[in-house]
Amino acid sequence: MKNGEVLVQLDEYPFAFRNPMKGFREFFQPGVDKKRDGYPYPYGSMIKEYMQWNMLEDDPSDGVEKIIAYSNHRWKGVEAMNMKVIPRVYLVWVEPWHGGKKKNPDNPDDLSGTHWPKGIPEEKGPYKQLPGSVGAMVDPADKNTPITGGYFHPDFPARVQQLVKKLGEAWDQDARVAYVEMGIVGEWGEHHDPDLSTYWPPHDEPEHVVNRTWVPGLEKVLGDAFKAAFPNKKVMVRYAYEFKDYEFGLYWDSWSQREEEKRGYEEMRKLKDRWRTQPIGGEITWNWGSLQKFKSFEEVVKDPATYTLTMHQIRNLHANHLGGITWANFKDTAFMRVADSLQQAMGYRFVIRHARYPVKVENGKQATIGFSVVNKGSSPFYYNWPVRLFLLDPETKKPVWSQQLTGIDIRNWMPGDDWDSTQAVYRSAAPEVEIKSSWKVEQLAAGKYLLALSVVDPAGNQPSLRFANSSYSNGGYTILGQIGVDKQPDRFAVPKEAFQDLQADTSLMYSTIQQ
Repeated sequence: MKNGEVLVQLDEYPFAFRNPMKGFREFFQPGVDKKRDGYPYPYGSMIKEYMQWNMLEDDPSDGVEKIIAYSNHRWKGVEAMNMKVIPRVYLVWVEPWHGGKKKNPDNPDDLSGTHWPKGIPEEKGPYKQLPGSVGAMVDPADKNTPITGGYFHPDFPARVQQLVKKLGEAWDQDARVAYVEMGIVGEWGEHHDPDLSTYWPPHDEPEHVVNRTWVPGLEKVLGDAFKAAFPNKKVMVRYAYEFKDYEFGLYWDSWSQREEEKRGYEEMRKLKDRWRTQPIGGEITWNWGSLQKFKSFEEVVKDPATYTLTMHQIRNLHANHLGGITWANFKDTAFMRVADSLQQAMGYRFVIRHARYPVKVENGKQATIGFSVVNKGSSPFYYNWPVRLFLLDPETKKPVWSQQLTGIDIRNWMPGDDWDSTQAVYRSAAPEVEIKSSWKVEQLAAGKYLLALSVVDPAGNQPSLRFANSSYSNGGYTILGQIGVDKQPDRFAVPKEAFQDLQADTSLMYSTIQQ
């Protein structure tokens, strides 16, 4: 205590933990993959949801209510687990000429097959599957034969514009949605087969063929439609070399693959500071390329060379989230040590270094709180969620008063930059952000309380985003110390045994906007 103020140095929590819209991202095939007991998993706070076009809109006259209904069906219960979704609309899981299977008629939510809406006929083209391969070829006689139907149908651009407008009406204000992956075109909605440009060679042929390997003009149609439909949500696209006229985030679905170093990593680095305002994500896909030698995600990240490459990419690309962990063995202690370090690196990790506040406050009189924050992660947090100050009952640790602090924009709490893999630090260290804000209690009973901070989800204004500090109380509160209201407290420090484990708390949730 000094000059009527309490000065606090806070300890950093040493482990990784779940926090909204960051870290490991999950994926489940609806009607196929079963969630295990103990779900949600230790780190995941987001689920990838592949959304079939014709389940959202089949007939052009279908309204936005159909999108909302199907989203509610697929995303049921995520808010109770403090989970967010990343939806990606798509049309083709795997093309027939790449060995794609038809949709299972016994599973209405099956992702396999094709999902063309009424009025857009299936694709028809010259590709033939290579025997014993997932590749395809074209007979010499069909060298310039285009594909008809599907993405190449003359009505397709207008249908895209119509659908995306409805998606924005359904999802742009939906509290369950973290980010929106553009998808729509290509296998799995990954913007290849067909491509949106000729910047990169096609998969099955040495050179591009217009209206077969790529769809001219569709890149702008998609970019304009998504920019207009989602002024609030962050939109992500597959490749860094496309959509150059738009400020979109990226989903690179080939992290840790040496084969994708140039097409993925190097192209993403050319975007320089895009990560400061747009999320960078994707997945570690370990069933092909140089990662095919591994039998599981655990083996991939436990391999020292692959781990080093992955961490280098996370830190230098400022990755917000990565998929691949869904089927991991969380009882593998060696894997969990590696997963802990990757989870800490991805996204933001806000650590309160120190705080200062009055020894006591008086009802009706303004007071000031100051604290400093360092982002030890790799990316910022991309939405302007409020920081709230709480007074907790010292016995129950339940809030009895709270106020939103003004003049704070957590989107500006930036990490470091320019990763040094040898020293495992950013050469340009993260700045320590100093915060100072005013607050005032009204009509609160005299006594002592616990002063705490949290970042709340605007969907319900409940604590959600947590600071990486050890002085934690279940429910999302980082305790700074004791404070008096109209009364001098007998002590200010809070004993460590009064704190609870940050990672173990699964009580957080949010409220959805009524649809």
